[in-house]
Amino acid sequence: MINTCIKQLVEYGIDNSLIEEEDRIYTTNIILEMLGLDEYEEPGEVDKLEQPSDLERTLKGILDFAVEKGIIESDSVVLRDLFDTKVMNALVPKPSQVIKTFNEKYKTSPKEATDYFYELSKASDYIRTYRIAKDVKWIKNTEYGDIDITINLSKPEKDPKMIALAKKVASSSYPKCQLCIENEGYAGRINHPARENHRIIPIEINGGKWGFQYSPYVYYNEHCIVFNGEHVPMKIEKDTFKKLFSFVKQFPHYFVGSNADLPIVGGSILSHDHFQGGNYTFAMTKAEVETKLTFAGYEDIDSGIVKWPMSVIRLNGTDSERIIDLADKILNAWRGYTDEEAYIYAETDGEPHNTITPIARMRDGRYELDLVLRNNITTKEHPLGLYHPWEEFHNIKKENIGLIEVMGLAVLPARLKGEMEELADAIVHGEDIASKENIAKHDSWVKSFISRYDSITEDNVKKILRDEIGDVFAKILECAGVYKRNEEGKAAFIRFADHVNNML
Repeated sequence: MINTCIKQLVEYGIDNSLIEEEDRIYTTNIILEMLGLDEYEEPGEVDKLEQPSDLERTLKGILDFAVEKGIIESDSVVLRDLFDTKVMNALVPKPSQVIKTFNEKYKTSPKEATDYFYELSKASDYIRTYRIAKDVKWIKNTEYGDIDITINLSKPEKDPKMIALAKKVASSSYPKCQLCIENEGYAGRINHPARENHRIIPIEINGGKWGFQYSPYVYYNEHCIVFNGEHVPMKIEKDTFKKLFSFVKQFPHYFVGSNADLPIVGGSILSHDHFQGGNYTFAMTKAEVETKLTFAGYEDIDSGIVKWPMSVIRLNGTDSERIIDLADKILNAWRGYTDEEAYIYAETDGEPHNTITPIARMRDGRYELDLVLRNNITTKEHPLGLYHPWEEFHNIKKENIGLIEVMGLAVLPARLKGEMEELADAIVHGEDIASKENIAKHDSWVKSFISRYDSITEDNVKKILRDEIGDVFAKILECAGVYKRNEEGKAAFIRFADHVNNML
């Protein structure tokens, strides 16, 4: 059985252009050594691994063997992931070869280069497509357009034994974080993922050395990460806009954006300067400008407020340097802006609150930059953040609203899958939701919408719950908007635009 798995994996590498036919024996022997085997018996013809689930099944066979032989000390998903990454690395070309191929294809077109690299990242199992396929996804139509909803199941949850063991592992500063370039080829450890089958493309961004890779969790098509070659913290400044357009000019078929640089409204890794991008059109991108703005001295830039639950100023023009210059003026104005009537404070007790989430793209041959105004102030009523998911929505999501959510893609916690299944059953059978420990948190939410439906059955309950979750996410985005979608909010937004003009 193990010989069959080994041959299937090697032939998978050949079929997916990871290795050549001439590498067959060499690669087979590498895998044999990993499994502590001295001999190999030719199993004859084997089934091709054509679907992601086929690769998952073959790797499972190899991992089960390694557990049985004690090569993997404990049968946990953490240790299994560490080992199968090592096995897959036997099939992946060296970094220099990947970079050379990428650069050769880039000469034909940037898209051909990224197509190659994306397919490699999936074929190498760095992107575990069979896990991504388990994510629950749907689209909800709202007044702001079609919003993407996903329940993220692709990140494996650690079992209690591994969590306890990780606490005993000696701390290490290598790599300094999961975005550092030193992750390429790193074997990993219990508290740091293996990246032996990971490859990075070096690129130049605004004159600096950066890395280009894909996210292993792929929340949307060709979800890429662009990161500074040095471990330096996130900072939104004029150079940020220059860097974003530097990337877009090199890869015009991709958008790229940055998380904000403050806690609560920022991303999960503020310690390492990085962007996220990809080949996907979000609802926010499709949203139109509803209120045109004019900034003195920048009449050549089409400017306006976007019809979106969050507070977005869109700049569009033919000259990226002009857009960058205006964006810097808006950023500086926002950093120091206070409007007590709108409960916007630039700082309290010396702590700054205002920042921006910027997103750059090409649109019909013109440069475009969206500036999403953010504020991380907390209040007694909203201790996690005033412009953050409010407590009444925490049954669905209480995590930060980062770049991906800002653009209209909800990344919801894995717990919701099981909770929604249990909740659906309870609703259909008229059970007391408040008495059920796992779903009691959803009781008041269900009561808020259940009367709107004449009949809820096994046939429609799933769609109803998905629609209601989508509506909640739209409301969460409204929570995160510093200017609300009412007349007072719109007037306050215009006051800020006037403030920018007064500073020009």
